[in-house]
Amino acid sequence: MSNVDPKAKVDKVKEEPKEKKAKHLLNDIVAEHYKSAWEAKNNGEPVGWCASNFPQEILETLDIKVVYPENQAAAISAKGGGQRLCEEAEARGYSNDICAYARISLAYMDVKDAPELNMPQPDFVACCNNICNCMIKWYENIAKERNIPFIMIDVPYNDDYEAEEDRVEYLKGQFDYAIKQLEELSGKKWDQKKFEEVMETSQRTGRAWLKATGYSRYTPSPYNGFDLFNHMAVAVCARGKLESALAFEKLCEEYEENIKEGKSTFRGDENFRVLFEGIACWPHLRHTFTKLKDAGVNVVGTVYADAFGYIYSNTDELMKAYCGTPNAISYERALDMRLKVIRENNVEGAIIHINRSCKQWSGIMYEMERDIREKTGIPTVTFDGDQADPRNFSPAQYDTRIEGLIEVMAANKEAAQKGAGK
Repeated sequence: MSNVDPKAKVDKVKEEPKEKKAKHLLNDIVAEHYKSAWEAKNNGEPVGWCASNFPQEILETLDIKVVYPENQAAAISAKGGGQRLCEEAEARGYSNDICAYARISLAYMDVKDAPELNMPQPDFVACCNNICNCMIKWYENIAKERNIPFIMIDVPYNDDYEAEEDRVEYLKGQFDYAIKQLEELSGKKWDQKKFEEVMETSQRTGRAWLKATGYSRYTPSPYNGFDLFNHMAVAVCARGKLESALAFEKLCEEYEENIKEGKSTFRGDENFRVLFEGIACWPHLRHTFTKLKDAGVNVVGTVYADAFGYIYSNTDELMKAYCGTPNAISYERALDMRLKVIRENNVEGAIIHINRSCKQWSGIMYEMERDIREKTGIPTVTFDGDQADPRNFSPAQYDTRIEGLIEVMAANKEAAQKGAGK
C-alpha cells in the first residue's frame, strides 16, 4: 500500500505546467527578441536597426543584436498608433507619399517613445534593397541623422527568372564587406563553423515555416489565414534560432492534429477560399478579417508570409535565395508564385491590396490581377489601403468589394454544383 496522500498526488498534477501552444511559444520568442536587444543596449553593446530581408545569418553568427523597424511599425499601426507617428514625420517635413513604415520609423527616431512598442535606438543600420529602393534612402537618412554606420548589401532587381552566377559573385563581395564592417563595429570575429550551424538552423526554421503555411492546401484549412500575419514576425527576426524552428515544428504538429480531427483555428464554416495578395492592412486588421470571417471566407494563400522562408543548402544558394524575395524578381516569376498558390490551395477568388505605401509591390498588381483572372478563371477584387497609415483605407469600399467577390464566388460554386449533378 502506498503511503502517499492521494490529495497530494492530485495537487502535484495540478502544479505541472501544461505544454505551451505554438502561438504562445512564438509570442515568447518575439518578447525575448526585444528583451535581449534592450539588455545588449544597456550593457553597452552595439544594437542595430535592420531591414527584414537582410541576411540574418550574418548577424546571428556574430551574435549582434538587431531590431526590425518594419516589425515595430506594423505593431504600432496594428495597435492604433500609426497615424500619430505618420503625422509626426510629416510635421518634420517628410512627404506623405513615402512608405508609412519609413515615416513611423523616422518619427520614432526623433520622439524615441511609442507606448505601443518601444525598441532601442540604433548604433548602426543594416540595409538590404531586395525589398525596395525606398529602404536605402530611409536607412541612409537614419545613419546621417544619428551619425552611425550604414551597412548595405546591394541585391539588384533580377530580370532573369533565376539568379545566375554573376549575381552570386557580386553578392559575395557585398557579404564579405558587410562582415568586415560588423567585425570592426562589434569587436567580434567571424566564425565560419558557427555560420554553417546558423545556416542549418535557419533552414530548419524555414522548412518548418513553409510546411506550416502549406497546410492550407487541405479543405477545410486547419488554420485561419490571418494567423500567418501574426506568426511571421518570428520568421523575420529569429530565423537562425533553434527555438524558432521548434516553435514552427510545434505549429505543424498542431495543424496536422487539426486535419485529423477536422478542426481549424478558423471559427465558422469555410464557405470560400481566397488568396490575399499583399502586405496586411495592419491599422484595419480587425475590420478586414471580420468582414471575411462573418461570410465564411478563409485566406488560404498569400506570398507575403512565404517570403521569409528562405531555402538553400550552401552559401551560394543562400545568396540566390536572397535574390528571390518577391520584390526583387521578374514579373514572370512573381506571377508564377501566385498561380502556384492558387492552383495548389484550391483558391476560389483573390483579394488584392493596392497598398499606397508599397509601390514596388502594388505597382504590378493591376497587370497581375488581369493575368490571374485570365489564367485561372477565378474572380478578383482590389481594395485601396495601406500597411500602416489608416487614412488610406475606406471600410465602405472594402466591404462593397468583398461583397461583390462573394456574390461571384457563390454563383460560380452553384454553377459548378449544377454541372456536377448532370
